[in-house]
Order: sequence, then structure tokens, then C-alpha cells
Amino acid sequence: MRGRWSVSPLLAGMAITMTLASPVPLVAEPDLEAGKTVYRDANCIGCHKWHGGGGGGYGGAALSLRETEMDRDLLIEVIACGRPATRMPYHSRGAYKSVDCYGGSTKADFGDDFPPKAAKLLRDAQIEAVADYLIAKLQGQGEPDFEQCTDFWGEGSRQCASMKK
Repeated sequence: MRGRWSVSPLLAGMAITMTLASPVPLVAEPDLEAGKTVYRDANCIGCHKWHGGGGGGYGGAALSLRETEMDRDLLIEVIACGRPATRMPYHSRGAYKSVDCYGGSTKADFGDDFPPKAAKLLRDAQIEAVADYLIAKLQGQGEPDFEQCTDFWGEGSRQCASMKK
């Protein structure tokens, strides 16, 4: 005799099938607008330019973020910890303290090559957002174009006027 709360095998099979067929996002989509805001507000554009092409800046020749093959984890580490022996500053509040940088390196390990502190320090979520933005919008994108410029600066921006065809 069936209990009051039993489920028929047909209904149970349908429930399992529906559960397995339902798309469940395993990872949240990156917030690219937040990453772009951090990229702009943390003055990454001062050296890497709005388009990520790098070149001359106040700290010397900056890496092209369009050409770099760094993966997400390495981008996060470089943003958080800076780049020793360059002018790439560290942006993490806990860099070289609570945040592990370059295999547990310390300030003393780098001496005069220790990276400078950024003018604006970032939280972990901000560092991850800017790394996601770099990967999605800059890395491997070739030469910057008018569409990418207006995506960054907005429609009708004077920064993009010279790129318009």
C-alpha cells in the first residue's frame, strides 16, 4: 500500500529529468561595467591608455593589455601585487601581508625593486572585476577602433572623434 506522501515513479523521473535539464549557472557572469569603472577610476588608463595598448606613461613604457597572454589568476596577482622592478603599483590593501604575492615574497625580498603603492587601493572584488574586464574587452582585441572607443567613453565622446570614419 502506498503511503500518503509517495510519488509515482513517472513523476519522480520527470522531476529528475527537469532538474538535470535546467541550466544552472555555475559561475556568476562578470560585471564588466564595474571592471571598466575600476579601470578608469584607479587610473589604469594613465599608463595602459583607455584601449589597453600601453606605451609611454608617467611610469615608463606600460605593458599592452591587448597583447598580453596573462591568464586571469596572473592578472589578478599583478594588479594586486604590482610588478617588481617596474613602476606597476600594487593595488591590494593587503599586498605582501595578508595577500600572498609571488609565492610568499616580502618587501625585503625585492629591496629597491619593490613595486610602488597605488594612489587608489582596491578591494579583492574590484581587482577581480578589472581582471575580468581586461580579458573580455581588451585582451586579444587587435587595434582599437571607433566602436571600442565609444563603448569605453560613450556615444558622442570627443575622445573618439578622430577615430570616426
